[in-house]
Amino acid sequence: MTTQLEDRKIDPAVALPAIDETAPREPHRQFALKHEDCFVVADSYGDIRGTGDGLFRDDTRVLSRFRLFIGGRMPSLLGASLSQDNILFTANLTNLATIGPNGSEALPGVVHVDRTRFIWQDRMFERIKFTNYSAREVVLPVRLDFDADFRDMFEVRGTMRSRRGRAHDALVGEASVTFRYEGLDNVARQSAIAFSIKPDQVHPDHADFLIVVAKRDSRALYLEVGHSEETPSSDRFRAAAARARFAMRSKRRQGATVFSSGRVFNDWLTRTRADIALLTTDLETGPYPYAGIPWFSTAFGRDGVISALQMLWLNPDLARGVLAFLAHYQSTETSVFDDAEPGKIMHETRKGEMAVLRELPFGRYYGGVDTTPLYVYLASSYADRTGDEAFVDRMWNSLGAATAWMEEVGARNGDGFVTYNRAADTGLFNQGWKDSSDAVFHADGTIPKGPIALVEVQGYAFAAYQGMAALAARRGDDAKAAHWSALAERIRQAVETHFWMPDRDFYALAIDGQGKQCAVRTSNAGHLLYVGLPAAERAQSVATQLLSGHLHSGWGVRTLADDEIPFNPMSYHNGSIWPHDTALCASGLARYHERDSVVKLMSGMFEAAVRFNMRLPELFCGFTRAASDSPVAYPVACLPQAWSAGSAFMMLQACLGIRVDGWKREITVERPRLPIGIDNIVIRHLAIGQAKVDLIFERIGDRVVCYLDHRHEGLVPLVVRS
Repeated sequence: MTTQLEDRKIDPAVALPAIDETAPREPHRQFALKHEDCFVVADSYGDIRGTGDGLFRDDTRVLSRFRLFIGGRMPSLLGASLSQDNILFTANLTNLATIGPNGSEALPGVVHVDRTRFIWQDRMFERIKFTNYSAREVVLPVRLDFDADFRDMFEVRGTMRSRRGRAHDALVGEASVTFRYEGLDNVARQSAIAFSIKPDQVHPDHADFLIVVAKRDSRALYLEVGHSEETPSSDRFRAAAARARFAMRSKRRQGATVFSSGRVFNDWLTRTRADIALLTTDLETGPYPYAGIPWFSTAFGRDGVISALQMLWLNPDLARGVLAFLAHYQSTETSVFDDAEPGKIMHETRKGEMAVLRELPFGRYYGGVDTTPLYVYLASSYADRTGDEAFVDRMWNSLGAATAWMEEVGARNGDGFVTYNRAADTGLFNQGWKDSSDAVFHADGTIPKGPIALVEVQGYAFAAYQGMAALAARRGDDAKAAHWSALAERIRQAVETHFWMPDRDFYALAIDGQGKQCAVRTSNAGHLLYVGLPAAERAQSVATQLLSGHLHSGWGVRTLADDEIPFNPMSYHNGSIWPHDTALCASGLARYHERDSVVKLMSGMFEAAVRFNMRLPELFCGFTRAASDSPVAYPVACLPQAWSAGSAFMMLQACLGIRVDGWKREITVERPRLPIGIDNIVIRHLAIGQAKVDLIFERIGDRVVCYLDHRHEGLVPLVVRS
């Protein structure tokens, strides 16, 4: 029978061994959990050290330090993992040699420490289970160190503030500690840590326990961290975990699912789908994929739209939720500070103290030049996928306002290009998807003066005008349809005239405020293929160079060719590899019938994912792939990242050549290919209208055939073009 903890008290005269902050550690890895607007990032031990990690709620760090010590030392790491559904983090640890306060010794490696954690409804639940495999009772001096600095997310990222709110003294209870902070926004924030076992000693920054475990027995300590103090227990832990898993299971089942003949390939798709579900937050307007953890766990316009486009063929409800949210927060006024103008679509929203106080413009910020045309394009793509005329009707005024903003910007410079030039110094210097300050440049590396017309943004505008023309025609408005068709053709011709570099057979990155080309070869040109702007001959030239050794590393498409002056494979945007960028390029190649090249790109990205433990990060370094090499991680990349996860499904669609026509209630498959090493793929419950079908792809010899499961024959027309 396990001896009760209350029978063994720590003698204040007996000091615990000094905490060894320099103990050797395993290679650094971060693990993230999330539910709605609360997430936690910790290392392989489950520890939070207070650098970029922590427990965050509404863009505020409510737990900045949380570390486990046994006998004054860090335990030894056996391994760490996330459950396949992204709900549970588990660190498997064991003790080093420890001496209890009565002089008893616990030999190293005799106690297994199972540290399991999850997030549910703004609360972190944790169970630390000690299992004694020795032949005698062990007494473990256990310490938990903790702190809450209530730093705004932007402070955690490095932004300095001239003053902060007031941190109150922590309230110390018998089995709890509550941290309190009153922000400059007059919001009282608090974070309470509570334990299922009463500590032997509890202080404002740590709690000490004597955990007594009989031979061949176990003992568990439960704890919770939330806004208010609750009493942790095994029952609460199990009940909350069950609810969290049920909610995640419901999210993962939304839309069609994909299964293949490849076990490892399936593991990748399963993890990817779980990551998208993890990042998708249920807002009042519907589901919205938050961009990424830790820095971007909020609604971003561009990221949300591209993630929705990636998943549109499988789960159009995600696109509907994104469109509804962005329409709700569409700008109706001009604000220099917020980079807002009527009709513009939001780039980013934040809930933290600094955003509320407008120390930064990101409370609701509109400084993204590409979000508005992408929003319009997503709406037309959603309509084509679903045939949902009622939703388009509700969106029509918003879409008209967004398109009017594009036209107005185009009229300012006379050539129809959608350009940016930040309105205030507090805003983003560059406002395309490559938004770092050095991401747009001339061939000699100099930074151009604005306003800047990015090549891919003109492609998005072209697609948006085309989409609006098609929707207007369906609504019987022939005049507007003709108007938007003419704008699409005008911008197409302007791109071909002003962006094409005849000496390099490629499109320039941008046109600066003086009409000069930023004459460098970047992945941005691949986005033109995605929307179908270039003529076939030029598209072929772009495709050839995207797949050349200068831009294709062997893992994916680099953001910048390696023979350009500013190239740096370790940079954020000037030579790195972004999975979503590669996926857009792959989808563009498929549009121009380069299906085998798509298979090549997907193979490289899948192999990279395997080496990243089945999770593609936000980006990774653009070093050339060599035999037996692994892709090189970018040190502060978000993981998971929504559009990196979604890239797997965008590339798969490009391989399979699937298009779902919601107007005709028809599925078209054109020149299908299967990924390397995969002999069959089944897409289950693919929705088209009111019907749901199972679509099967199978390799037979050197051909790939596609057919509907027999149970669904006759419900939906399937057109296959080989």
